[in-house]
Amino acid sequence: MKTDQGIKIQLKQTFPLTIKRLGINGEGVGYFKRQVVFVPGALPGEEVVVEATNINPKYAEAKIKKIRVKSPHRVQPPCSFYEQCGGCQLQHLQYGQQLKEKRDIIIQSLERHTKLKVDQLDIRETIGMENPWGYRNKSSFQVAQKNGRVLAGLYGMNSHQLIDIEHCAVQHSQTNEAVTTVKAILQDLQIPIYNEKTRKGIVRTIVARVGVETGELQVVLITTQKDLPKKESIIEEIQKRMPKVKSIVQNINGEKTSLIFGTETISLAGEEFIQETLGDLQFELSARTFFQLNPVQTVKLYDEVKKAASLTGNEKVVDAYCGVGTIGLWLADQAAEVRGMDVIPESIEDAKKNANRHGFTNTKYVPGKAEEVLPKWVKKGWKPDVIVVDPPRTGLDNQLLQTILQVKPEKLIYVSCNPSTLAKDIQTLSSKYRVSYIQPVDMFPHTAHVEVVADLELKMLN
Repeated sequence: MKTDQGIKIQLKQTFPLTIKRLGINGEGVGYFKRQVVFVPGALPGEEVVVEATNINPKYAEAKIKKIRVKSPHRVQPPCSFYEQCGGCQLQHLQYGQQLKEKRDIIIQSLERHTKLKVDQLDIRETIGMENPWGYRNKSSFQVAQKNGRVLAGLYGMNSHQLIDIEHCAVQHSQTNEAVTTVKAILQDLQIPIYNEKTRKGIVRTIVARVGVETGELQVVLITTQKDLPKKESIIEEIQKRMPKVKSIVQNINGEKTSLIFGTETISLAGEEFIQETLGDLQFELSARTFFQLNPVQTVKLYDEVKKAASLTGNEKVVDAYCGVGTIGLWLADQAAEVRGMDVIPESIEDAKKNANRHGFTNTKYVPGKAEEVLPKWVKKGWKPDVIVVDPPRTGLDNQLLQTILQVKPEKLIYVSCNPSTLAKDIQTLSSKYRVSYIQPVDMFPHTAHVEVVADLELKMLN
């Protein structure tokens, strides 16, 4: 009906909507008078009555007023903070169905951003978890004080209200316990808590990280200044109440910033790092080291990378965005040589240490951007057979895409945490590469995130 085109949804307007699919952020997506409407908490197949909360030129946002027809996959979220917190988006969707919807999000991205025949691609079922709860090995909870009580948690959805989270359903039990205990210690010792508005106070964040395989625990207190009152008493109480804590660290961040860590880190007690094991590899995790948040699924993800690479022992492999070297080291026992690069020099130092610790002599790590380092190697006659990329959410740098198209490795294995940028990059690469298959892995159950391993192979050009 052409008459619909001029009609726009009004703010606070109430209207019926049928939810067609899940959006990339986990919200329900429906169409009203040809306009896209995003509805948090609504599920595919549901018929709902919604109220428009935000109008954009290209879409509208709305909230559920009533569910007329409920999805058979809708469940009661077990977490009492779920509605307020915003850390998870899909606890109200049965887990098996979450895995199907995540695969569908990838299909949608490929349909939207590529010219490929998506229905002919080998897009595999999402690899899930046997127990999709308590999987996160690290928590970073902001602290605040209200009516004399110390709170620790996350800011609520679209608000600056701190939700005091007693128990997070997706956090490892040891990190939950650590935060609760440290919060009580700060309360008992009456340590000044940072106030965002007045910018007064000292402790602003509690970070807890556990080695899931080793059981080792690290506690980091992020403070606005180096001088921490009653420091000895805090250390003593942490050690007394939590004998499992192996590392107590202070990090100083006095800036007005949303970044959690500052540049200066001081070891207060115990080791500077904790150990974690992935398969046959051991890693030392210092307070600021990036490490995958779900080690159980990381092993499955890296095994999928290894499967896609199908190495024979003769290949030269590049691990672009190598971080502390995890993916490259996972492949090193089956490769002739692994070379990695990263823009963070500390990560490169850690990667070298990790390679030495495991006795690998066929690895080389250098600081720098892949798009700058790779052409230099090729110029010197070192050409990779396989390139593995695991870029940030923004996807591959355009210069790196062009470099890959020029270098033409036989195989490109693309590990992605953002289906939209993955699809756009696949489209750019499709002039020379074909998609062999795509394997989704659920790294973050109950959230809208999905990790993907895409196996791309050089087309046989005549």
